[in-house]
Amino acid sequence: MDFLFIIGGLIFLIVGGNLLLKAAVGLSLQLDIPKIVIGMTVVSFATSAPELIVSIKAALDGSPDLAMGNVIGSNIANLALVLGVTICLSPILVQKAFYKTDWPMMMFTSVLLYFFIYDDGVLAHYEGIILVVLLVVFLIYLLRFQKPAVVDEAPEDDELIPLYQIVAFLFLGGLGLWGGSELLVEGAKNLATAFGVSERIIGVTIVSVGTSIPELAASIIAIIKKEKAISLGNLIGSNIFNIAAVLGITSIITPITVVDKGLLTSDIFWMLGISFLVFPLVFLPKGLRLGWRDGIVLLGLYAGFLYITLT
Repeated sequence: MDFLFIIGGLIFLIVGGNLLLKAAVGLSLQLDIPKIVIGMTVVSFATSAPELIVSIKAALDGSPDLAMGNVIGSNIANLALVLGVTICLSPILVQKAFYKTDWPMMMFTSVLLYFFIYDDGVLAHYEGIILVVLLVVFLIYLLRFQKPAVVDEAPEDDELIPLYQIVAFLFLGGLGLWGGSELLVEGAKNLATAFGVSERIIGVTIVSVGTSIPELAASIIAIIKKEKAISLGNLIGSNIFNIAAVLGITSIITPITVVDKGLLTSDIFWMLGISFLVFPLVFLPKGLRLGWRDGIVLLGLYAGFLYITLT
């Protein structure tokens, strides 16, 4: 029954996230926002919505390790699993925004999270506020300075949808996310109890991979449609949103206290290490490019992370 709860919850989250994604992109096109900015902001927020709802639900239900593990595990999965699969399917030419703004911001929020929780194991209210304010400043910078600098390479692919459809997608997507989070958190907690494993392990493996499925779907679709700027921007943006928005908003609602120290002694270092590694992979052996060899390295690292976490 717990497995059915988890599978059902993931299905609701995926469907809800996809509807929210369609509504978000449709709204962005009506507002004439370029694709790279859509990838870093709107798409990232929409695909991070499952993590946000699940983390808030878990924290309020007294499962902080599930909330924190979900985000840290999702950030690892986004770069090692999702990006790894994506660049194995097709190489990505990386834009200068990657090293000028996107990657530095991702590393900054990741390191900031480390300093916030490493000493006392608590992400407090005021720390959550700092993370959210940081995100708002970053978004204002993106919309102000990157919007005029990007030309839409394939405007013919843009599909405008009517406003009533956008509203319907937003409502149904939100409903799916809420129902999915209820089922997923309940199933994950019960599964941890039944198998005698910690909620942290369930969070950084099953739950995080499940909530990263929208990122995988969005990235593969972007590759198929040859919109690779959205693909990489979406993943980097999702990791920033996961820390600054998901953990920020969750800790503002209720402080997150880490119970399982494995999050502090192992998982967060995997997240920091893989986040850092993306930078040299982008420049070596060819500048501003990610290919299948890089994908194999990232997938190998994810396999190593799972092996060490589960053994």
